Amino acid sequence: MKIKHEKSKARRSKTSDGSGHRRLVERRKRAVKSGSDKWILRLYVAGQTNKAVTALNNLKLICEEQLKDRYHIEVIDLLKNPKLARDNQILAVPTLVRKLPLPVRNIIGDLSDKERVLVGLDLIERSALLGKQ
Repeated sequence: MKIKHEKSKARRSKTSDGSGHRRLVERRKRAVKSGSDKWILRLYVAGQTNKAVTALNNLKLICEEQLKDRYHIEVIDLLKNPKLARDNQILAVPTLVRKLPLPVRNIIGDLSDKERVLVGLDLIERSALLGKQ
């Protein structure tokens, strides 16, 4: 599973110890806990393949567990509208795109590795994932 980061227009403070990213993650965690953020997630698929169905089911489980009623999932079938793949720079399917909250993040795969998805969505820190290994 690959995780792609896009730069947002919002400025991030960076320090040599990486605390800028930690502050961003902490802010996002507080927002998730307080319920102030609405998450907009787009899942790009190519038909109803096993991987697409698995990705959608895994995404729904993660969202219900982590975000409760503060998320909206849009499923976009690229077989029905292939132009969207080029317009949104989708190179593989299934691909999950977190549109909001910023920054935009992409996760490629069936989302079966829950911890990596949580890190990719900035719901847990990468160090938490590395500590388990």
